[in-house]
Amino acid sequence: MRRYTLENRRFVIGGVAVAIVTVYIIRLFTLQLMSDDYKKNADSNAFLKKVEFPSRGAIYDRNGQLLVYNQPAYDIMVVMNEAKGRIDTTEFCKSLGISKDYFIKRMDDIKNYAKNPGYSRFTQQLFMSQLSNEEFSNFQEKMFRFPGFYVQKRSIRQYQTSCGAHILGDVAEVSPSDIEDDNYYQPGDYIGKLGVEKYYEKELRGEKGVQILLRDARGRIQGKYMNGAYDRQPVAGKDLTLSIDLKLQALGERLLEGKIGSIVAIDPRTGEVLAMVSAPSYNPRIMVGRSRSKNHRLLTRDAWKPLLNRSIMGMYPPGSTFKTSQALTFMTEGIVSPGTAFPCHRGFYCRGLHVGCHSHPAPIALIDAISTSCNAYFCWGLYYMMGNRSKYKNPYDAMNVWRDYMVSMGFGYKLGIDLPGEKRGMIPNADYYDRNYRGSWNGLTIVSISIGQGEVTLTPLQIANLGATIANRGYYYTPHVVRKVQDMPLDTAYVNRHFTKANRRAYDYVVAGMRSSAMKGTCRALARLPFNACGKTGTAQNHGRDHSVFMGFAPMNKPKIAIAVYVENGGWGADFGVPIGSLMMEQYINGHLSPSSEREAAAMQARRIGYGPRFPGQEKEKKAKMAAKTRKLKQKASAEGQNAEAAKESAAKPAEAKTSE
Repeated sequence: MRRYTLENRRFVIGGVAVAIVTVYIIRLFTLQLMSDDYKKNADSNAFLKKVEFPSRGAIYDRNGQLLVYNQPAYDIMVVMNEAKGRIDTTEFCKSLGISKDYFIKRMDDIKNYAKNPGYSRFTQQLFMSQLSNEEFSNFQEKMFRFPGFYVQKRSIRQYQTSCGAHILGDVAEVSPSDIEDDNYYQPGDYIGKLGVEKYYEKELRGEKGVQILLRDARGRIQGKYMNGAYDRQPVAGKDLTLSIDLKLQALGERLLEGKIGSIVAIDPRTGEVLAMVSAPSYNPRIMVGRSRSKNHRLLTRDAWKPLLNRSIMGMYPPGSTFKTSQALTFMTEGIVSPGTAFPCHRGFYCRGLHVGCHSHPAPIALIDAISTSCNAYFCWGLYYMMGNRSKYKNPYDAMNVWRDYMVSMGFGYKLGIDLPGEKRGMIPNADYYDRNYRGSWNGLTIVSISIGQGEVTLTPLQIANLGATIANRGYYYTPHVVRKVQDMPLDTAYVNRHFTKANRRAYDYVVAGMRSSAMKGTCRALARLPFNACGKTGTAQNHGRDHSVFMGFAPMNKPKIAIAVYVENGGWGADFGVPIGSLMMEQYINGHLSPSSEREAAAMQARRIGYGPRFPGQEKEKKAKMAAKTRKLKQKASAEGQNAEAAKESAAKPAEAKTSE
């Protein structure tokens, strides 16, 4: 039994030994013949691949004015294998104006695979980015003392203007997710983060070049490999020409100072966005250089959310501007005719439901209903549409027909503008109401959507696009902010017309109503303009003060501009929306403001709406400063009082002495 056990053990040990040898043979075969890792390491010692970054494309406005350009900057690169143990840390930190702690932390971060996934000790790694010319000059004089450190020339963005931050966007260092999504990028590269810089990143960035340099055993550069036969020249990025009118954009940003809201202006003839203002905004210049991170954090902490592009991301109730879409739907579907009149006794009354309205003559027909912005008229229209059994089987079918009209006008889905982050807004359908009301609903249940309230939300861009659609009498182009990409045709998505379900006759009557509003209705401020403007106000209900809304276009015939203005908590549409809209129309069509309009613009710029503190603790800090100021004044007054009493006593003492004598 013992012999059998020992005999079997011998075979087991022999089998294990054979297995180990086999594993080693397979591993050696893989490393030497199948893998190129060691070859790469050997090549890394012999060659230095120096990346040459292309010049990023410039950005211009529609009139050829330069908005964004490039400025030389320098990055400090390090090859860890060459720098290890050979650096005078104190002298190095002194030449760059950094602390020793920063140096140690930065070197540790570079070697950390979690923070720097592409790390290799044989390849260049980014140590410090965006050195100015002055900083680079100081470092260059001493660079020979720091083996393993190299200078990589690149360019950084410079902004010619302080306007249009949400349109232009900015450029920043790539994140790990950016590298994972696109192998073009390496740690330390830059990528567009917002605006057209992000949307047109591939066009703007160009293509990297590379120089392959030979190194000796000590890492010293000996020249180009094969006389540069394998070098690749960088290809510059393409320039962009925006559809934005810089003067119009600047005026819009002036008018929205001290307010939260948006202005969007579109050329109805092309779909080109002439201005896109989101307030509050910020100066794009602060998002450049090494201070970008600090400034970005400050903007993020701002309670007014200046980083949010409200023009395409803000989803608001459109208020009475939405009534134009209802008029188009009801007329085309035959629910109303131009002569159909509905009662309005300061509102809509039906089966115990009341929707308020302001005082105006009644009963009222379509054109005057648009002109005076009658709530009752459009409530009655939706009520009769949902209840029309001769056309629709039930409210479910009627609701989906209504939804189809809204979708055809560009609501409920993204319009497809060439900017990142666009929201779709909200247009309910029959299934939505079935879920929320368990199938028990009718025209009265949902009547608020007819006046742009309830579940309906639109972006300012969608409201402006509605104005462009009405201006064109039934079609629109997909809005876009880039007019031309260098050496490339415009995307066909921006040149095709999108027709709505409403007919031309309905549009003619809505245009007449909007012109009537400008002449004698809620948009009377437009009547002063030297051209025929059309408009529709909106007052969107809110938990606090109502929002002020305006939508319009000009001239009435052959329109050149369609515009939407949205001012949060601005009150009536005529308070902020109409004055701002009229000034923007005048500026674009005439190319300037008249002296009286300039005074009006200055007055609007000076108007402020109280939204509360912008930063956490700002109110407490303000109160603390006021309290400290009050204490200081009291102390000063007390000290002055004491000094006066002392002076009085000293003046009285000689008099007393004289009397005693």
